[in-house]
Amino acid sequence: MQHSDVLIVGAGPTGLSLSIALAQAGLSATVLELQSAEVLADPPADGREIALTHPSRALLQQLGTWQRLQAHEIGLLREAQVHNGAPGQQGAMQLHAGGTGVDNLGWIVPNHALRRTAWQVASQTPGIEILTGAKVTGVRVDADAATVEFNDVDGVAQTLHAPLLVAADSRFSGVRRQLGIGASMRDFGRSVIVCRLRVEIDPAQVTHECFDHDSTLAILPLPPDPESGSHQVSAVVTVDGAQAQRLLALAPADYTARIATQFQHRLGAMTLVGERHSYPLVAVWAHRFAGPRWALVGDAAVGTHPVTAHGFNLGLSGVKALERTVVLARRRGMDIGDARELAGYERAHRLHAWPIFAGTNAIVRLYTDERVPARVLRRAVLAASEHFPPLKAVIVSQLTGRQPAWPRRCAPSS
Repeated sequence: MQHSDVLIVGAGPTGLSLSIALAQAGLSATVLELQSAEVLADPPADGREIALTHPSRALLQQLGTWQRLQAHEIGLLREAQVHNGAPGQQGAMQLHAGGTGVDNLGWIVPNHALRRTAWQVASQTPGIEILTGAKVTGVRVDADAATVEFNDVDGVAQTLHAPLLVAADSRFSGVRRQLGIGASMRDFGRSVIVCRLRVEIDPAQVTHECFDHDSTLAILPLPPDPESGSHQVSAVVTVDGAQAQRLLALAPADYTARIATQFQHRLGAMTLVGERHSYPLVAVWAHRFAGPRWALVGDAAVGTHPVTAHGFNLGLSGVKALERTVVLARRRGMDIGDARELAGYERAHRLHAWPIFAGTNAIVRLYTDERVPARVLRRAVLAASEHFPPLKAVIVSQLTGRQPAWPRRCAPSS
């Protein structure tokens, strides 16, 4: 017996967003998650801030989760500046949304807020069942159905069947491994430290990415503190593993003083707000995104380096592509788990994700390489960006999720 149309393993924002999209299209979804309902309903702050493109916000609005965000959780990103070294040492690549038909590059939202709002909508949407405290012990697929075996919150073994199984359980996906799907993983040997800082000077909705010889510093503008009105930013420091441990051991005042110095004190004094969080940097590209009765979404399919904070946008684009594929198959009276039907999702998501994944990795390699040729190339790229509008247009299109606005004299031939 089939329990629902789709079984989804993983109740992160991507898995829950997929369940909502499917339910809105008239399909039923069962979501299995190891964490408790209490944690999903009120997830703790984890320091991560997520940049959202215009298509991503539109999808969240369609799902009804964007409307659940609080005003102080939504920040605007109007401009981005990329620095080769500390700000002011060399000319920066300046990116803005001018000419794209929109007035901002995107938005920035805390990861825990996206998790909370996805839970709020999914847990109240007819057609969605969320099984918390569920520990998946095995998965298999055959000609008739996909099967998930798990222990429920009481430790009792259970089995569910559905036409389609979707893995949305992180870049280290256990479901992907049990399905026998390999993935190319690149361990950058580095860690990212994220935290919120109170600053004296308004960051003016401008994000900065500073590539230095031994670390990368990103300063992301956040909305003012809702209680005090003080200016806030998110500081994202990327260093090797050993240096990360030394930085985490610093007293808060010493840590923020180091960031202020690296940023040339452009925002005045900095004060730590909350805790510092550290994460290892590992990029993942699954060898396959879909097959007979299964599909991968979110980080289980593609896990990017967080240099642009845009990984969740790839997750949402996968949600949209998979939902479209499944709904079209159902409307045509086809089996939604048929590999031939799911091949459309595979093609569409790979085509969209690969340029972003490969481009992000190329940027990271270029801006963390301190050999002389790499330094020369970095300066050349930054200089070219200011004098070659099509290059900027392509970069801005990735940041906004909109098509490049080609100047008339540079319009590509048809």
